[in-house]
Amino acid sequence: MNRNVVVVGLLALFVLVAVPVQAITNGEVDGARHPNVGGLVSPRQYSDGTWLYCSGTLISPTVFLTAAHCDEGTPRVTVTFDPDYQAGDRTYTGTWYADPLYSQQQDDPHDIAVVVFDKPVKGIVPARLPAAGSLADLPGSQQFTSVGYGAYEVTNQPGGHRYVYNDVRMFAEGTLNAINPAWLRISMNAAKGDGGTCYGDSGGPNFLGTTDVLAATTITGDAICRATNVVYRLDTPPARAFLGQFVALP
Repeated sequence: MNRNVVVVGLLALFVLVAVPVQAITNGEVDGARHPNVGGLVSPRQYSDGTWLYCSGTLISPTVFLTAAHCDEGTPRVTVTFDPDYQAGDRTYTGTWYADPLYSQQQDDPHDIAVVVFDKPVKGIVPARLPAAGSLADLPGSQQFTSVGYGAYEVTNQPGGHRYVYNDVRMFAEGTLNAINPAWLRISMNAAKGDGGTCYGDSGGPNFLGTTDVLAATTITGDAICRATNVVYRLDTPPARAFLGQFVALP
């Protein structure tokens, strides 16, 4: 999978959502704020000189959480936690496991996957998962911190929009729009002071406020990354059933 395949592959996910989302817009460089957020490293450099195609989060010393649609068809996957990745930086290798129930043709697509590392990652504190059902009654004012390595800018040029990447981990804050059985919808409307995700942030975390509780993973959103970040809840029975095979649940 590459960033172009993601766009095509998720176009049919929902009628109300135009394309999948994967990058941080209207945000800031993350630096050392979220060291447990990493990027999936492609073995091939993209034409713009970048390497990372999806994002994710360390949830135990050996388990990295991301999205099932980030699958590139290989059982072995490489991850970096470097905040500003360049070829040759330290990486970690593990085995890919996606939810076998993953399908874009259902209300709950089970769009969740993990990488189980060959060796524990040392020196990085894993994020915490939410308790069962804990996201069902969040207030409308609830803030989220989205983190990822995706496109940080969308420009409108002759021939269409251009998405700009630099393999730098970034973050932005957005406000809850709606709660659905499998999803949270988070405003990323800059006019309201919100930021959010874009292509390259798929699988990345949406932390509850400024805590280390990983509420949901980025999956999709609007075509030019300006309106809504649609994220997969991790407090639901399907998400917990999958994750419980790999980590202890709260």
